[in-house]
Amino acid sequence: MQGGLRLYPLMNRLRLLSAFVALYVFWLLLSGFFTPFLMAAGAGSVVAVLWLSHRMDVIDHEGHPIHLSLRAFLSYWPWLAVEIVKSAWDVTRRVLHPALPISPTLVRFRPRQTSPLGLVIHANSITLTPGTIAIEVAAEEFLVHALSREGAAGLAGSEMDHRCEALEK
Repeated sequence: MQGGLRLYPLMNRLRLLSAFVALYVFWLLLSGFFTPFLMAAGAGSVVAVLWLSHRMDVIDHEGHPIHLSLRAFLSYWPWLAVEIVKSAWDVTRRVLHPALPISPTLVRFRPRQTSPLGLVIHANSITLTPGTIAIEVAAEEFLVHALSREGAAGLAGSEMDHRCEALEK
């Protein structure tokens, strides 16, 4: 790239800054030491990683989607955390209570997402939710294994599908 960072578009600069902050905070949390030398060494390490990543051209809109960050952090992730807890409780009840049915079911449905990032977010959200796992993921169709028929019935046109679609916009 000619001119280095001078000609770098604003969004790419924000992406680099966001990646720096995320990596540096992660480094500080893992380090646990806050002496000036170690903080400077951490910053230097992060700059080196970002320089190499920039040279390899791996920091892009899919690898570090800052356009989703604030909206996802404020709306989607808290909702997903609640859904994970509710599903974990349901799976626990089904495993421990003999009267509740465990009926493994495969279900196919068409996701509403159009971008590869939206499809990945949706498939990973399904897999993160206890009792379900995305087996096959394609733009035209998802194949999901669910622990119960009720869980499988709630996948097509679900709130998760709508929320993942909203993240794309």
